[in-house]
Amino acid sequence: MTDTRRRVKVYTLNEDRQWDDRGTGHVSSGYVERLRGTSLLVRAESDGSLLLESKINPNTAYQKQQDTLIVWSEAENYDLALSFQEKAGCDEIWEKICQVQGKDPSVEITQDVVDESEEERFDDMSSPGLELPPCELSRLEDLAELVASSLPSPLRREKLALAVENDNYIRKILELFRVCEDLENREGLHHLYEIIKGIFLLNRTALFEVMFSEECIMDVIGCLEFDPALPQPRRHREFLTKTARFKEVIPISDPELRQKIHQTYRVQYIQDMVLPTPSVFEENMLSTLHSFIFFNKVEIVGMLQDDEKFLTDLFAQLTDEATEDDKRHELVNFLKEFCAFSQTLQPQNRDAFFKTLSNMGILPALEVILGMDDVQVRGAATDIFSYLVEYNPSMVREFVMQESQQNDDDILLINLIIEHMICDTDPELGGAVQLMGLLRTLVDPENMLATANKTEKTEFLSFFYKHFPKHIYAVSTVGSLDGLSCAPSSDDFQTSQLLALILELLTFCVEHHTYHIKNYIINKDILRRVLVLTASQHAFLALCALRFMRRIIGLKDEFYNRYIMRNFLFEPVIKAFLNNGSRYNLINSAIIEMFEYVRVEDIKSLTAHIVENYWKALEDVSYVQTFKGLKLRYEQQRERQDNPKLDRSGFGKYIISIHSGVCHHFRSLLRICLLCTRAERFWKIIGTGSSILVLGCNFGQYEETVTQGDGNMRCQTWTRFTFFDSQPFSDISAQNGTFPQQNKTWHGLLPRIVVSNTFHTAV
Repeated sequence: MTDTRRRVKVYTLNEDRQWDDRGTGHVSSGYVERLRGTSLLVRAESDGSLLLESKINPNTAYQKQQDTLIVWSEAENYDLALSFQEKAGCDEIWEKICQVQGKDPSVEITQDVVDESEEERFDDMSSPGLELPPCELSRLEDLAELVASSLPSPLRREKLALAVENDNYIRKILELFRVCEDLENREGLHHLYEIIKGIFLLNRTALFEVMFSEECIMDVIGCLEFDPALPQPRRHREFLTKTARFKEVIPISDPELRQKIHQTYRVQYIQDMVLPTPSVFEENMLSTLHSFIFFNKVEIVGMLQDDEKFLTDLFAQLTDEATEDDKRHELVNFLKEFCAFSQTLQPQNRDAFFKTLSNMGILPALEVILGMDDVQVRGAATDIFSYLVEYNPSMVREFVMQESQQNDDDILLINLIIEHMICDTDPELGGAVQLMGLLRTLVDPENMLATANKTEKTEFLSFFYKHFPKHIYAVSTVGSLDGLSCAPSSDDFQTSQLLALILELLTFCVEHHTYHIKNYIINKDILRRVLVLTASQHAFLALCALRFMRRIIGLKDEFYNRYIMRNFLFEPVIKAFLNNGSRYNLINSAIIEMFEYVRVEDIKSLTAHIVENYWKALEDVSYVQTFKGLKLRYEQQRERQDNPKLDRSGFGKYIISIHSGVCHHFRSLLRICLLCTRAERFWKIIGTGSSILVLGCNFGQYEETVTQGDGNMRCQTWTRFTFFDSQPFSDISAQNGTFPQQNKTWHGLLPRIVVSNTFHTAV
């Protein structure tokens, strides 16, 4: 049975001072030879992988917080935390840490003392506990100076924290605050500000629990209103009591939960608004405050999730048609914040959380909310939907397919999402970008399940392409979205951005889907409509259209190729290329790269189509060799068609011995190695004086390496060559090949080899 005492969750503090979940596992301690010391080891409960391997450094400051947390820093900006499932496990590991460091396990913090001199360290360690001055008005200045002088020293901070905690000093200080405020004692209030700020920097959980209690927290905030650097005090308490109102959208029956929500809001307000921006040196002193807020949120989510009546009432009101719009607005904002808090849960708890929401009917509720006219409400619903899609896209896909069997197409959730993406009125299209990303996640085959009973990929993609085209088919001309009344008809910037988003989604589908998107593109003539956008005045949109076509060509699918040739779809591309003129920009480079790909990959059908239909428009382009290379490819193809025997040798491996009478063509070459462009076959010619041995010949266009026979040229150069103008030659013996008769004399054609001008002396 698994030892739950050792079950922990590993957290790291990110650059935004937020805790990131690194996984759940089981912690142990032991000697690690590589680290040369006793270390903390956490192995993942899912696969046993190592989540954490941390040496217990004698000089590292470890903190024990809230009975189930251990927090420490391993580097200047690398904070770690272990959250234990049980207090017993936390105590056990804490005792091990204290044993390695030689500390008393009863303390809640071990401090690094490297900043102190040996003399100071000896004095502090040998001295008794810190004695605080009497908590009187006349001694506030002394207390403020004592706090300020103790902060730089870790040992003095520890002693000050223990003294403040043991003497119940915080409540005494807050009593003085009320007296000073009644007397309008500005000097005393300024001292109290410095004292309370210093207590925050002690970074002590036990002190925070007192300061953030119901009876103390407002007085703590009051102390922090009187910053000596400001001419007038802030009015934080007035804001919290009069302006900020707690909206209990659903009655909370648990008083402990209600108090925890109030406390978390106020502590978050202290961190964000009340405390001054910490200096570089003070930033790490507030790590416990960050942890306090973080784990409070975890506790709130857990308590709400366990309150079955609360969740039932929440979803009942969300889906009730009688619920007023303002009330629904408050409900959806609460649900959004609830989902945001859930990100702090451990994976297994988050599983249960989203499963609970699904069982309660969160997706039908979102469907109702997305149909509302309120933009803010729809935005909040989109955020909630994003949490669901990112966490469990299969759950969303299953709901969408089940819904399609019961409801009309117009009210399907997936159609609402697509329609809101297309009709986004935000000039920056923030909502459209977010929704497009969610659609990509939903249609991504990589996160689709395939089981014996159900093939999710096939079922969902079939459903998606049944409903998707009626909205996206509209990409017909620049700025035209047929059938949608919300779409403008001009080539304006916002419309172009929207079309670019749609093309990005279509391009993703081309790359990751197979026959579904192919049937859609060919049957609806989508590529022809998309290529109209190459004439857009917005270069980014023209590039999106080119990228879409390039992805299709990159598939090297003859169904696509025939569709392109049948509809002469290179015409708008070449027109855009010529209209671009001599400008060297992204459009120029993208178009050249497209044709270069056709040439290098030797896509024969497209090569012939381009040369036969567009050569006259391209023959004058001389600053790149791409189009001339295409013409050369085309001529090779024609030559092989006119001389079919040239291709016969390409069907198998064979050896040909060519006797004297030919070697004078290669007399200045010791060796020529010719390599097929796709490295499928090669052939080697070795001159031996009286004969030449040819191995693995495969006629076509290749790369060649030539080494000159005089020995002066040491470098090898790659260049192109081709076969043409075959001459009659006899007495060629074929062995182990595909000729009609093996080991028999074959009378055929010997191709003449022409090497580029780089090696014209070799021929």
